[in-house]
Amino acid sequence: MDITPVNTALDRFIEKLIALQPEAPRIFFNADWPSPCYQQHAQSGVSVAWRPTRQTESTDMFDRLSMALEEPLHPDIVSYYSRYWSDPLPAIWEGEPLSLLQAWNPEDLERLRENLIGHALNKRRSKMPLTIFFACVEPDTDYFISLDNQSGQVVLEKPGKPVIRVLANSLAEFLEHLTPTAIPDQD
Repeated sequence: MDITPVNTALDRFIEKLIALQPEAPRIFFNADWPSPCYQQHAQSGVSVAWRPTRQTESTDMFDRLSMALEEPLHPDIVSYYSRYWSDPLPAIWEGEPLSLLQAWNPEDLERLRENLIGHALNKRRSKMPLTIFFACVEPDTDYFISLDNQSGQVVLEKPGKPVIRVLANSLAEFLEHLTPTAIPDQD
């Protein structure tokens, strides 16, 4: 896998997160929802440590997504979703909390693909340019953060609405300006 500016920025973000939270967060183990993020195997329902974990195998999911959308995907979004397996990662951007979306495992990546297709179809019906979401503004608002598929700019938007504003000129630039926050235990 090539090293891209997005890979480098995401690696730095994860390094800062681990430095901030040296003790791994905990999550309930689910044998039916496997992930390389689990730091140990246990019976389902037992609290175990987890960490974002580098993906080691390539996937054709983005080729299939591009074919379904009949449009090539911006390479930054492919790099972003192809770098780590993880639960969502909390962060702060310009004083505002958000969660970076990630895929927990290959099945979760397929769910993401379905959601991205739905998002793209809504954009197309509304005659708006394609964006690919990668973060949610917290706490639980209707706003989300996406990559403009043509320009590569990071934008703030609401479902079914035009882009509200540009947040960064690139995904790497956006990731470099994030401050990680501790991941809460889920037990």
